Amino acid sequence: MKLYFNPASPYVRKVRVTAHELGLSDKIELISVSLTPVSPHAGVRSSNPVGKIPALITEEGTALYDSPVICEYLEALAGGNRIFPAAGPVRWTALRRQALADGIMDAAVLTRYEQAVRPKELRWQEWADGQLLKIRTALDALEREELQDVFDIGTISVACALGYLDLRFADEGWRKSRPRLAAWAAAIGKRPSLAATAPPPP
Repeated sequence: MKLYFNPASPYVRKVRVTAHELGLSDKIELISVSLTPVSPHAGVRSSNPVGKIPALITEEGTALYDSPVICEYLEALAGGNRIFPAAGPVRWTALRRQALADGIMDAAVLTRYEQAVRPKELRWQEWADGQLLKIRTALDALEREELQDVFDIGTISVACALGYLDLRFADEGWRKSRPRLAAWAAAIGKRPSLAATAPPPP
């Protein structure tokens, strides 16, 4: 299998953590790419018409995207019910947490593009503030979650979202008012799959 990736992408990290947990990392060739909405990558677009990463090319040559689909595919390859709970309330909780974490990633990546890619004279501060409000509200919701003793697609996604905030938005200081979430992040970050996929420092 081949995976278009960038080590800073939280969505890619989610896939890599899942692969690591399922014992599939050695079966995936990483193809490093650099892209932004205004600097697309031809190879990625040939596999994912939207032009986003991650995009996985299976051994059969099929292209899969985006991170929730790829993670579920890897789960199926590994036999199932290890990262995605099979049924019942625990499954819906895991999927809800994945959606919440993906929402944090979405807002954070969009804000990052606004800051780093858009020309300064064209930046829209109120729009960026709205994205940051989404992040803060989602973090407050996670502070109220019981994340301990669970490692599934939900908590994997949360850990990767928090890692991206640490990478790109360290000045947010999200831990200051969220001690339970901060303690959980510090503990879960020592897990080998998360340690092995930590993004490089900026």
